[in-house]
Amino acid sequence: MINIKAFTLEELTRLAEEMGWEGYRPQQIFQWLWQKDAESFDQMTNLSKQFRSQLAERFYISRLQSVRTISSPDQTTKCTFRLEDGNLIESVLLFDQNRRTVCVSTQAGCSLGCRFCATARSGFKRNLKWFEIVNQIQVLARLTGVQPTNIVFMGMGEPLLNLDEVLRAVQVINSDYGLRIGARRITISTAGIPEGILRLAGFPRQVRLAVSLNATSDSTRSQLMPINRRYPLKTLLAAVREYIKKTGRRVTFEYVLINGVNNLTEDIDRLARLVKNIPCKVNLIPFNPFPGSDFQPPSAENLRQFARTLYPLLPAVTIRKSKGSSILAGCGQLATRLDMNDRY
Repeated sequence: MINIKAFTLEELTRLAEEMGWEGYRPQQIFQWLWQKDAESFDQMTNLSKQFRSQLAERFYISRLQSVRTISSPDQTTKCTFRLEDGNLIESVLLFDQNRRTVCVSTQAGCSLGCRFCATARSGFKRNLKWFEIVNQIQVLARLTGVQPTNIVFMGMGEPLLNLDEVLRAVQVINSDYGLRIGARRITISTAGIPEGILRLAGFPRQVRLAVSLNATSDSTRSQLMPINRRYPLKTLLAAVREYIKKTGRRVTFEYVLINGVNNLTEDIDRLARLVKNIPCKVNLIPFNPFPGSDFQPPSAENLRQFARTLYPLLPAVTIRKSKGSSILAGCGQLATRLDMNDRY
């Protein structure tokens, strides 16, 4: 049996030609799979019974298995999924005013080893396929009854190390035959892969880019994020500037504040100098502790003071309100821990 969800619309069109299907069939099937979230061919009621039977004989419709769904007092919902090969991933639904945002994973595990991220401890298992990425959104919507308005590629894994599948997923999320979520409501986050950033600059859909900066010197950033040893700040920021030049879109720099590590007074001036003349927003994120982590978040007052001092030096500075940290659903906390005694 072949997973029909593994076919892009273009691949379904080629399949239709090979199989002698009518020319409108690929769009019909694709809409049922991704827009109407059909779980069986029998639900595709505008297809004849004979055609549905033919499809069922050759294809199946894949679906992520929900292992656990938990919610925090602030309504944040985290779902742990089991893939067909047994690997686990996690996705999160967050609420912020009128926005309903799904944070999706792009890899099972991660290879980058960032010290402030729980995912790093699980190691890298594999890249996700595009349909496994989009399926996270569908299943979360079905489980919660909430249709998302925004999508962020900020879950487990480094999106730009799985860019082919990520861009295919974006096309389906944005497509009129898919989830129909506007490109400007889709954000791809990266720890800093310059070649991926430059490739994303040539992508025709106007998705947003977020870059995890998290330090103001190469020495500190290399300690926190080993990828910096390969792509130091100068190289990373050159790619960001080229991205902005090609797209005309500003970027968001994410800065996870870790007490005593990157929240010092001198970090404020260095951060301002680093991103000077780069059209950007700096998003300050207090570190979210997780079991076995070595770091602590700054105090609420230190966080506010850091933001107040930084704001006059840069055009836009925001503080991301931590959501879901009590269920390990916050930034850097996803780790597919299934032991129900671990802080749940």
